[in-house]
Amino acid sequence: MPNCLTLKKSNCKNCYKCIRYCPVKAIRFSGNQAHIIGNECILCGHCFVVCPQNAKEIVNETEKVRVLLQSGDPVIVSLAPSFIANYEGVGIKSMREALKKLGFYDVEETAIGATMVKNEYERILREENRDIVIASCCHSINLLIQKHFPRMLPYLADVVSPMQAHCKDIKSRFPNAKTVFIGPCVAKKDEAEHYEGIVDAVLTFEELTEWLNKESIELKQEIFPNENSRARFFPTTGGILKTMKQDAPGYTYMAIDGVSNCIQALKDIEKGNVHKCFIEMSACVGSCVGGPIMEKLHKSSSTIRDYMAVASFAGTKDFEVDQPDMLTMKKHFEFIEQRSPIPTEDEICEILQQMGKFKPSQELNCGSCGYDTCRDKAVAIYQGKAEISMCLPFLKDKAESFSDTIVKNTPNGLFVLNDKMEVQSINNAALKIMNLRSAKDVLGDQVVRILDPGVFMSVQRTGKGVYNERVYLAEYDRYVEQTVVPDKESHMLICIMRDVTDEEHERDRKESISRQTVEVADKVVEKQMRIVQEIASLLGETAAETKIALAKLKESITDDND
Repeated sequence: MPNCLTLKKSNCKNCYKCIRYCPVKAIRFSGNQAHIIGNECILCGHCFVVCPQNAKEIVNETEKVRVLLQSGDPVIVSLAPSFIANYEGVGIKSMREALKKLGFYDVEETAIGATMVKNEYERILREENRDIVIASCCHSINLLIQKHFPRMLPYLADVVSPMQAHCKDIKSRFPNAKTVFIGPCVAKKDEAEHYEGIVDAVLTFEELTEWLNKESIELKQEIFPNENSRARFFPTTGGILKTMKQDAPGYTYMAIDGVSNCIQALKDIEKGNVHKCFIEMSACVGSCVGGPIMEKLHKSSSTIRDYMAVASFAGTKDFEVDQPDMLTMKKHFEFIEQRSPIPTEDEICEILQQMGKFKPSQELNCGSCGYDTCRDKAVAIYQGKAEISMCLPFLKDKAESFSDTIVKNTPNGLFVLNDKMEVQSINNAALKIMNLRSAKDVLGDQVVRILDPGVFMSVQRTGKGVYNERVYLAEYDRYVEQTVVPDKESHMLICIMRDVTDEEHERDRKESISRQTVEVADKVVEKQMRIVQEIASLLGETAAETKIALAKLKESITDDND
């Protein structure tokens, strides 16, 4: 990952917006988190601008600058010409006064270095007879060529950027000076770090504004004209061309902004379709005034208004500069190797099949994953940049297939009603319960056609579900255990029916057997009681007769004794 751009993992919500906007797809996803691929990233800052969760963070160098200010050496600011668009109505004199209050020794305009760069471009076109010359002012475009179009390196002007030219000039005039560039670009932090000894630190406009606010320093609204300041046009699309003479014999001059447009132009150059031209390329639409750290970009940005601010501030003549020699203006660009393996056609097809793409017609190329085509996505999966789960149609089909499998195979009847009490979905088990041949026979119809709507109307009215209510469906001669629940988000009613007809019949059978058993038991008891009573009656008669007989016997014995 580039040191100047970091990721707050706790903020990353797996929305894939950054990969959708990344023009070179230099972001990989792992563990539902975005990771910037350092050797592919061109630091255009698009991911920083579009991230809805503020998960991308630019490394703040304010403390580093504070340390420079405490070193005792003079610290001089090279201020990007786009400042006039960021701080509306504030001129260079006001900026100088405010920054000196922070402790800076002086503030100069980077446009001075831009004039030197423009002069060197004109010398190259005039003296070196090159076929194609691509301006090297934009570090993101330089990285784009170094990392993704290495065959175009011979066409990239081997000239330092205005930031570097100006900071070199400052250090030539103030040998002990430290230089700090302030502008709207995250890529400049990387450029300063990579080419050591030229720019000591880089601040963004946001960092500067925060620092000024913390120190309660206000910027005065005042602008003083300066006719010798044509290079202030540099931060606008075509701004470099506007400062050039454009008189090199046989050359065509053109300006291209936006990474996507620049990529298309580079592809045309690769194909041999372009010759004898000078091309000003800017990664940001609108050039630097549309930079990722332009504070107004996050508020109410207007390309036209920003251009007008620059145009009204710029003069009609060049800054008066002591032009450095060509060796001082020289810059070397090396090829930055890619490390991503390239899959074979069979490997791509295998991954496509894992994504549920078995034939070309299934390759929707919807771009929801961030890649232009399903094949590009398959390559990214092979390279470890993407995951299969990033394919939203695949996830949708998988989820629907999974839920359909559950709904179709559950033994319980299930159907869904909309807020108009119309049947929206019904499974086979429900069709069987209600003796329906096909779902088509009832879909879109009112539920009253198949069931008493009372319970559904009650649930819709109260918003309270009914759970495991045992109901007899007389029209179908079925007993069901019925649950009706409302889904408030979709305004749907979901009904689940468990067929308990067999349970009811079994319960009736058991109750019948119980009744018969009780009746038999009652009859047995009754009969037994009758027998007991008869026995008791017989015993009673026998006892009486015996008593009489014994009494007579007693009387007889008594009489004999007398």
